[in-house]
Amino acid sequence: MAKFRQVSHVIFDMDGVILDTEGAYKRAIATIARRFGKNYTNNIVAKVTGTVERESARIAVTEMNIPMPVEEFRKEFRSLSHSFFAKHGVPLMPGTQRLVRHLSKHNIPISVATSSSLESFELKSAQHKDLFKLFDHIVCGSTDPDVKQGKPAPDIFLVSAARFPTKPNPEKCLVFEDSPNGVQAAISAGMQVIMIPDENIPTELRKGASFVVSSVDETPLEKFGLPPLK
Repeated sequence: MAKFRQVSHVIFDMDGVILDTEGAYKRAIATIARRFGKNYTNNIVAKVTGTVERESARIAVTEMNIPMPVEEFRKEFRSLSHSFFAKHGVPLMPGTQRLVRHLSKHNIPISVATSSSLESFELKSAQHKDLFKLFDHIVCGSTDPDVKQGKPAPDIFLVSAARFPTKPNPEKCLVFEDSPNGVQAAISAGMQVIMIPDENIPTELRKGASFVVSSVDETPLEKFGLPPLK
């Protein structure tokens, strides 16, 4: 118990934490890569996951040596992933609705800090407006002028904390993240972080998290001073 700090506010990443979007993103990047005979490996997935769109494109092009301008790759990636979302919808991650509604019911301030653009957020969240209304605010890192650097820089989480009416100190915030980049961003912001890693994320890239779970509703909230899930 001693190694966990008590918190008062909770910040959620969106992709891979609230919404199950990672499969569509992987398919989009892998589709482009295959056209050039390239393989989108788990190691590259770990580097891309959690980054803002322009950085995702840069990493993918560089790591796989794809002969395409980064901006062209970014546009195709966006078009493919958005078409997947429009065609198949975006399901919620297991346990997320239960946890979010539990925290809201107990008046715990909650927010979303996503690397997505506002346009992308609105597309992906369209089927789940009732759930997203429970959040105090949404920070969209790719289009928010106050987020100067994307994850693994701490900007997005510091901005999100500052937008709560009570402006809590970072150490009073608990973050939910799925990516190594996001975990590092939370740590750099001075926050504790619960990681819900993709199965392809290597064990060594999970070690920085305060706690690792396979589903958000498995989090031992009471260790952080939050009301426990029954």
